[in-house]
Amino acid sequence: MPHCLTLIARPGALTPDHAAAAREALRALGALTGSPDWLSEAEACDIPFEQLAAEQATAAARAALGEAPVDVIATPRAGRRKLLLLADMDSTIVEGETLDELAAHAGLKDRIAAITARSMNGEIDFATALRERVAMLKGLSVAALERTWEGVRDTPGAAELVATMRAEGATCALVSGGFTFFTGRVAARLGFDVHLANVLETDGEVLAGTVAEPILDRDAKLAALKRLAAERGLPLAATLAVGDGANDLAMLGAAGLGVAWRAKPVVAAAARARLDHADLTGLLFAQGYRRSEFARG
Repeated sequence: MPHCLTLIARPGALTPDHAAAAREALRALGALTGSPDWLSEAEACDIPFEQLAAEQATAAARAALGEAPVDVIATPRAGRRKLLLLADMDSTIVEGETLDELAAHAGLKDRIAAITARSMNGEIDFATALRERVAMLKGLSVAALERTWEGVRDTPGAAELVATMRAEGATCALVSGGFTFFTGRVAARLGFDVHLANVLETDGEVLAGTVAEPILDRDAKLAALKRLAAERGLPLAATLAVGDGANDLAMLGAAGLGVAWRAKPVVAAAARARLDHADLTGLLFAQGYRRSEFARG
């Protein structure tokens, strides 16, 4: 069968009843379905299907599952395992927003976080919002960057995601509208092959209140996806992108598998696939990996 509907939940939360309900929803629309293939007991399973579009299958399964804490992602079975990962950093690969946490050292976290939230939901232009927030931090000691880094925590599943994909020969790139000070450290800690982000300007002692141009924004993330794929001779169908904000939408739409992660409303509504409940290893299950195949990060 040419497609798979993957059901993913937190460990122990996925039941045979969930699989049966999703399968019946597909069959009610005329799909032919195969038996559930459990990628991880009580955590993830594939339901093969045909004679139904992926979008229809996703919508039908979500409706059938209602409020159950189960993620639903439909994909073609051919080429499921991607060879290029592009991942957003803030509130995706790491928990929280590093710029907001940096602002806490200037006593401005609430003010800056409010602008961040509006930008991530697409209410204001990303580059304009970034310049405005960074300008508010002019004069802050560069030591605050190190103190902020000490509190940066990886999102559960991030290490396994990168390690497993790299073990299978994929390139992993961290592409962020944040700052190279943080992406370089996150990339080193988790094993990303590439990191791209904005450069926060300083005089060596304090922040200058400016960001080096050009700013890495929505268009730049899309360009990075296309360039990295082309450099590796890969079609976009062989790529996976994940992010949570409006500035991620272009790359999510262009990638072979674009997944909105704990996404802002505007992003969740627009993305073809999303993870709302599982951790980042859900991106591995969506590619057909079994729990037993995960590499340790």
